[in-house]
Amino acid sequence: MTTTAPEIGKKKPGRSNRGGVMGNTGLYIATGVAGLLFLLPFYLIVRNSLMTDPEITGENWKWFPTDIQWGNVTEPFNDVTVDFAQSMWNSVVVAVLHTVGILLVCSLAGYGLARIPYKHANKVFYLVLATLMVPTAVTFVPSFVLVSSLGWVDSYRGLIIPGLFSGFTCFLFRQYFLGFPKELEEAARVDGLGYWGAYWRVVVPNSLNFFAAIATITFINGWNSFLWPLVIGQDPSAWTVQVALSSYMTNQTVNYHLIFMATAISILPLVFVFLFLQRWLVQGIAQTGIKG
Repeated sequence: MTTTAPEIGKKKPGRSNRGGVMGNTGLYIATGVAGLLFLLPFYLIVRNSLMTDPEITGENWKWFPTDIQWGNVTEPFNDVTVDFAQSMWNSVVVAVLHTVGILLVCSLAGYGLARIPYKHANKVFYLVLATLMVPTAVTFVPSFVLVSSLGWVDSYRGLIIPGLFSGFTCFLFRQYFLGFPKELEEAARVDGLGYWGAYWRVVVPNSLNFFAAIATITFINGWNSFLWPLVIGQDPSAWTVQVALSSYMTNQTVNYHLIFMATAISILPLVFVFLFLQRWLVQGIAQTGIKG
């Protein structure tokens, strides 16, 4: 009987399966460790928010409160020095209107740069990119002087309008619209629609995933904004939640459980928004055309 030589380059099934199992196990371990590290800050916030100050600052570490302080939940709303409920409402209004404004302004700008023929379109696009290289600190004082001269201090207009354009978001929309199928827009023009009609009736309904991804990022950034609301919201009634949180730390006292409970309450809207829109977040960014 003759024997045949083994085929060159052919892998043994057993060895490849073991490699696949080991590779998947390593991936699961790495993912689990990353997940624990991601959840660690949330655990600390919830743990400390349900403890007393002596337990938080005590020498002996405790994984869980000895006696859960459920009364801490209502303490931020009962604090007479800070109107926490009003600050939460201010943050909701600012973040929502900021998100809607960014989506409208930047999507229209990105669509115009990507689709409307104009001989200076590239120059305008380069000017938009140039704004990304200007530090925020350079424009902070002129922006405040302008807002103050308009009488917008301690108002929603002063908190929202100066941030209604983002060069980076405009860039993302332009990149996305460059890859949008032109056939759909051409069909819309055959039906008599112009650029505005094609944008509103065809492009937007077929781009909801990307809009949702940008909305998630913009809402989180608007909610976490601190420096501009701190300067514009000089009256406590105009404070956002981030400014209200900073007021709990003074040179004289630091109320630890109150800070952590207010923080836990303030991040709930972000958690709900992220959980609701998370499946569109990565998918929408992947559609911008930024790869490699």
